[in-house]
Amino acid sequence: MQNYFQFLSEILNAFGSNVANLFKGRFDINGDFVNYHQIFLAYSGGFGVGGWIFYVLMILLAVGIVGSILALLIYLIRKMILRPRTKKGEEEKMRKEIERLNLELYDAVREKDKILGLKTSERGGLTPGVSTEEGEEGDLSNARFPRLIQVDQKYPDGVITTSLPDDAKDIDLPGIVERFRNFACSQMRLYYTLDTCRHFFASMGSGKLIILEGISGTGKTSLPYCMGRFFRNGANICSVQPSWRDRSELLGYYNEFTHKFTETEFLRAIYEATYRDDIVFIVLDEMNLARVEYYFAEFLSIMEMPNAQEWIINLIADPREDDPKHFQNGQLLIGQNIYFVGTANNDDSTFTITDKVYDRAMSLFFDNKGQPFEAPFTEALPMPYTYLENLFEQARKDHPISQETLDKFAELDNFVIEHFKLAFGNRIMKQIQRFVPCYVGCGGTEIGGLDYVFKVKILKKFEVLNVGFLKDELALLEEELTRLFGRDEFPLSREKIRALVKMSK
Repeated sequence: MQNYFQFLSEILNAFGSNVANLFKGRFDINGDFVNYHQIFLAYSGGFGVGGWIFYVLMILLAVGIVGSILALLIYLIRKMILRPRTKKGEEEKMRKEIERLNLELYDAVREKDKILGLKTSERGGLTPGVSTEEGEEGDLSNARFPRLIQVDQKYPDGVITTSLPDDAKDIDLPGIVERFRNFACSQMRLYYTLDTCRHFFASMGSGKLIILEGISGTGKTSLPYCMGRFFRNGANICSVQPSWRDRSELLGYYNEFTHKFTETEFLRAIYEATYRDDIVFIVLDEMNLARVEYYFAEFLSIMEMPNAQEWIINLIADPREDDPKHFQNGQLLIGQNIYFVGTANNDDSTFTITDKVYDRAMSLFFDNKGQPFEAPFTEALPMPYTYLENLFEQARKDHPISQETLDKFAELDNFVIEHFKLAFGNRIMKQIQRFVPCYVGCGGTEIGGLDYVFKVKILKKFEVLNVGFLKDELALLEEELTRLFGRDEFPLSREKIRALVKMSK
């Protein structure tokens, strides 16, 4: 064992000397390695069993240290030299794959639009967003907005003008309501009550957002679809997905890899509306599968602005000359001829629509299927948006809410505040003053319009209250309606109050 430790001491001294010579440039590979061999021969004969065991362990340790150093060097070389090249190659490969997939998606969308175009042309309608001939599209490979450029190509002469048919040159609101109801019955086999049609048209006269609620299968989506067919400009149906969280899901986004804008059907629809002077419906189908106040927040804010010229959305930060024609510095003005219609199912798979959304919209509730009836065959009614808006404006002038009714409604407001701690708010009062005259203009009554608004705007908020403790207050509310408006008035509100009382049992 003593010989082994003397050998170890000599070996370490020799190794230190060789390392020093290596840095001084005097290392002799032949002579220095011979020196190690001579030291081994000089001491190995007296190692004994224990010395040889330690010698083997020393050799294994040295091999392990050398192997670790070599592995570390190889790892550093690969990380510093090889990996950057591999990463760069992978990014390039990924970029080409994304470009290929986007091209396939673009081709698939074009093919889908052509199929939709064939279906629409068979029905006598217009093809949404597709050129009539392949040669008219031009080269869109470098366009950032290929679908919107297709819309530009579809309307080479600019905004198209719409004229009323000869048999409806002076048609009024009741005539439009009656004609739509007969059209839906005779051509679409959809059966709506006269009051439902009045509510929908009056809602169009009071705002740009309409929510259709109710159980599945009651014709919520069919109503705006039929309305689009009636005005001969089919509704654009956009299916809301549960994953929608912000405006990019609705409008699309700029893809940094492909240098193209990922365009949505919703964006195409609002852009195409800038080329039309008739009425455009954009349907957000199953709108409460995601939180409306998240993905639709920008539009909720825009539609609050009194100046229509401020209804602008920003789409791209660096505008180019080859962007769509109706862009202004990367911005798009939302047309006043657009109506947004959202359909909503009330079940466990959906989110609750908040007051922020309800207060900015008019809503219709569908709780049963329409009852079939007979109607004469009725043609569609292409109509300029300005003509319908002028009818609504004239209705607001001709049928303002009487001061007596406003005073009674103010008393009702005070009663609700006192007993239920709920207030109407200025926004709702403004909607009342727009909706009720339009409802009267469509053939309804002033009290009937107030009844409808009170039900969908005020009593709707009662659903979040603990009505189990408010049965007496609800009974008093019905008595207050009788005192103010009469026993036979406000039937819709009375029905809602009784439904709330049943919920409390």
